[in-house]
Amino acid sequence: MNQTAIQKGHPKGLYVLFATEMWERFNYYGMRAILVLFMTKALLFDKVFASSIYGSYTGLVYLTPLVGGYIADRYWGNKRSIILGGLVMAIGEFVLFFCGSMYKSNPEIAALLFFTGLGLMIAGNGFFKPNISAMVGQLYPENDKRKDSAYTVFYMGINTGGAIGPFVCGFFGDTGNPDDFKWAFLAAGIGMLLSVVVMHFFHNKYVVDHNKNILGLTPQDSPAVSRKPLNVFLGLLIFSLISVGLIYVEANVFSYLFYLLLGSITLIAFLIFSDKTLNALEKKKVSVIFVVSFFVIFFWSAFEQAGASLTFFAEEQTNRTLGSYTIPSSFFQSLNSTFVVAFAPIFAWLWLKLGKYEPGSPAKMALGLFLLALGYLWIAFGVHNVASGVKVSMIWLTGMYALHTCGELCLSPIGLSLVNKLAPIKFASLLMAVWFTANAFANKLAGVFSALYPENGKTTSFLGYQITNLHDFFMFFVGMAGIASIILFFLSKKLKNLMEQ
Repeated sequence: MNQTAIQKGHPKGLYVLFATEMWERFNYYGMRAILVLFMTKALLFDKVFASSIYGSYTGLVYLTPLVGGYIADRYWGNKRSIILGGLVMAIGEFVLFFCGSMYKSNPEIAALLFFTGLGLMIAGNGFFKPNISAMVGQLYPENDKRKDSAYTVFYMGINTGGAIGPFVCGFFGDTGNPDDFKWAFLAAGIGMLLSVVVMHFFHNKYVVDHNKNILGLTPQDSPAVSRKPLNVFLGLLIFSLISVGLIYVEANVFSYLFYLLLGSITLIAFLIFSDKTLNALEKKKVSVIFVVSFFVIFFWSAFEQAGASLTFFAEEQTNRTLGSYTIPSSFFQSLNSTFVVAFAPIFAWLWLKLGKYEPGSPAKMALGLFLLALGYLWIAFGVHNVASGVKVSMIWLTGMYALHTCGELCLSPIGLSLVNKLAPIKFASLLMAVWFTANAFANKLAGVFSALYPENGKTTSFLGYQITNLHDFFMFFVGMAGIASIILFFLSKKLKNLMEQ
C-alpha cells in the first residue's frame, strides 16, 4: 500500500474503538447524570457529603488507570484488559440496581451495595480507560497527520455515548420518584455489556496497525502464569475489593485521595525519568506531558461541576418548564456531549484547514481554558442580582455548556493526541495514565469545589475567597480558569519548541 492510499480516510479499527468507547461512555455518563440525585433524593445524603463522594468516585475512576495501564503493558495486553474491565463495570451497575431496589427496605445493605457498586465501577474503568485510548494512535504510522483528527473522531464516539446515556438513564430513572433510579443503573449496565460485545467480536479483524498487525494482544514477554484464567480472576477480584475499600474509606473514614494522587504522580515521574533507556530528547518530551497535565487540572476541576454543583443548579435554580412538561435536570448533562458531536467535525476541519497556521497543542489547550472561563462568565452574568428563590432561564445553562464544549474540544482530544505523539512506546499506556491521573486530581478537586455551592443563605470560602451567592460561586471558576489560561499561553511557545526537537 502506497503512502497516498494510507492517507485516505481513517482505518476501520478507529470505528470499532469508537463504538466500544461509545457504549462505555453511555454507561458512565448515564450513571453519572443521576448519581448525586440518587444520593440526595434516595439515600438522603446532604449535598456536601454527596459532592465529596462524587469527587472521590470520579477521582478514583481516573486514578485506577495507573494500575490498569501497567498491567496491560506488562501482562494482559490492551484487548484482554478492556474486555475484563468492561465486565467488571457492568457488574458494578447491576449491583447499583439492587442498591436502588432496596434503599427503603434495607438501608444498611443498600449503603454497602452502593459503595460496592462504585468500587467495581472504579476497578473496571482502570483496565478499560487507558488501554482503549492508547490504541487509537497506534492505528497510524509515526508522524501521521491524521492523528489529531482521529482523536477528534474518537472523541465524537465518547460524546455520542455521553449524549445518549444521560437522556436514556434520565428518562427511566429521573422521574421524580426515587424508586425509579434503579432503572437508570440497569440501562447503564446493559450499555456496558454492548461495549464488551463490540470489542470481543470485531477487535481482531479491524483493530490493526498500518502493517495489518493486530493491536493490543498479550505482550510477547508476558509470563504465562499471569494469563492463567484462575490467576486473572483472582487478580480482578483482589483489585475490585481494594477499589471498594478505597471509595468506602475515602467517603467514611478519612480523606487520603489527594495524598495518594501526589504520591502516584511522583512515583511515575521517578520510574520514567530514572529509566536509563530513555535519551535526553525523550525525557524532554515526557516533561511536556507532565506540564500540560498540570494545567488540565484547572480545566477539569471546573468542567466537572456538571455532575455535581451544576446538577444542583439545574434541579433547583433553572426554570425547566416547556409548556406542561418539566425537563428532568439530568437531561442537561447530555448538552455537553451533544454539542461535542455537533462541533467536533468543525474543529477537526478547522485544524486541518489552518495548515501551517495551526496553533500548537499547548496554545490550543490554553484557548480551551479561556473558553471555559468565558462559559462561567456567561452564567455568572445570568444569575447576577437575581433574587433568592427565582429560577433563571435554561438559556444560561445551555450557553455555558456550549462554550465549555468549545473549550473541551480545544483541550481534551488535543491532549490525548499530544500524549500519544510524545510518549515513548514502552511507556505509552503509563503516560496515558498520567493524563488520567491529572483528571483524577481535578475530579477530586471538583467535589471540593462543589461543596462550596451556596444555598439557604450560607457563606462558604476557599483560600480566603468568600462565596455568598451563585454569582460569587461562578466567578470563582472564571478567575481560576482565566489565570491558568494566561500562564499557559505564555508557556505555549517554549513547550511547542520542546515537542518539535
